[in-house]
Amino acid sequence: MLYHLYEAGYYAASPLRFAALAARDFWSSPLNPGAESELGRRLYATSDLFANLTRRYGKPGWHLDTVEINGRPVRVRPTVVWSTPWCKLTHFVRDMSDLRRAGKTEIEPAVLIAAPLSGHYATLLRGTVEAFLQDHEVFITEWSNARDVPMLEGRFDFHDYIDHIREMLRQMGPRPHVVAVCQPGPPVLAAAALMAEDKEESRPASMTFMGSPIDARLSPTVTNKLAEERPFAWFQSNMVYDVPAPYPGMGRRVYPGFVQLASFMSMNLDKHQEAHRRYLAHLMDGDGDSADKHLEFYDEYLSVLDLTEEFYLQTVDVVFQRYLLPKGELYHEGRRVRPERITDIGLLTVEGENDDISGIGQTQAAHRLCLSLPIEMKEDYIQPRVGHYGVFNGKRFREEIYPRVRDFVRRMEAGLPKVKVRPPPPVEASDSVVQLRPRNGKR
Repeated sequence: MLYHLYEAGYYAASPLRFAALAARDFWSSPLNPGAESELGRRLYATSDLFANLTRRYGKPGWHLDTVEINGRPVRVRPTVVWSTPWCKLTHFVRDMSDLRRAGKTEIEPAVLIAAPLSGHYATLLRGTVEAFLQDHEVFITEWSNARDVPMLEGRFDFHDYIDHIREMLRQMGPRPHVVAVCQPGPPVLAAAALMAEDKEESRPASMTFMGSPIDARLSPTVTNKLAEERPFAWFQSNMVYDVPAPYPGMGRRVYPGFVQLASFMSMNLDKHQEAHRRYLAHLMDGDGDSADKHLEFYDEYLSVLDLTEEFYLQTVDVVFQRYLLPKGELYHEGRRVRPERITDIGLLTVEGENDDISGIGQTQAAHRLCLSLPIEMKEDYIQPRVGHYGVFNGKRFREEIYPRVRDFVRRMEAGLPKVKVRPPPPVEASDSVVQLRPRNGKR
């Protein structure tokens, strides 16, 4: 019932939201002689804040039309090259003529950025993508909002995630590189282990894990402790709800994005409250630049998506309660996942000193699991003075973390055969070849 009550609350607040919008427009109009008065600015700021807090936040756009490379602008076009009902593989196609003018004449390494499926859209990694576009052919996973996928499309679980990663790597050609940000760490490592064991041509040349819960037993955070303290049945009963009408996925059982968002915000509630107080003050003072920066961040942060019941519960069970991957007990399609079979895939782990989501050591655990990798193909880095978000975005990511990842990818790329196949040509989403079909409840 919670999802239905949430939707009812949104629609019940609509008249007040429309009134706030009208008040905001009235008190910001240049034709209003009282707009610049102290009372006018207060009324404008208050109505704007109320309207923003009660509005619907849809999926953000990428807004990556150009990227600067070697001091020159290079045009970029996000293009879907493969899709299923659950995910789109998006290639950020850089204009070839612009690249030549920027001094880029050779084909650069293809990198798959595995975006987290944990409540936010892939656009949260806009800064990550922008950095990688300087030196790579960039692909990213854009996961679907479960409430928008009709029931007829079947289920999507933890093992389907692994299958999707494997298929997307195949679509990219021989020996691409993969970067897993946060949640995707365990399924990406599992996919790489399976592809390595099968000697697949498209197994990654390198894998980078950033703030990932490879082994959540180490340096447990508040999130980890919650998963340990609550029985599995509690998550089933209290965190999963039916999608209401009129969404296409009506009736599907999901872990709602707004529940995940509430959990995230409660961890740093004082900071969020203070941020909104500062936003209100900036509006009253007429500081439009600072107010715009606040809106830019929260337009992204407050945009959330739903997870399917089976994916959410399996992630809680496999990653945060039974720790199957680090214990060597994870099975996929009847096969045990063996990271120790990885022998020629470079491994880089990146953690943040102040990460309150994935504690230090959880990502480093990948090195212990990949026993057969030579030491020269392994690298670990802990970034001082950053939290979870700073591991993959922000100034320290751009200036300190990304150069290390770029250099590691180059080093692993140098060890590959010199013949490099171009990334697949872009196709429209409607023409994409759908290779994977849901298994309709077989798990």
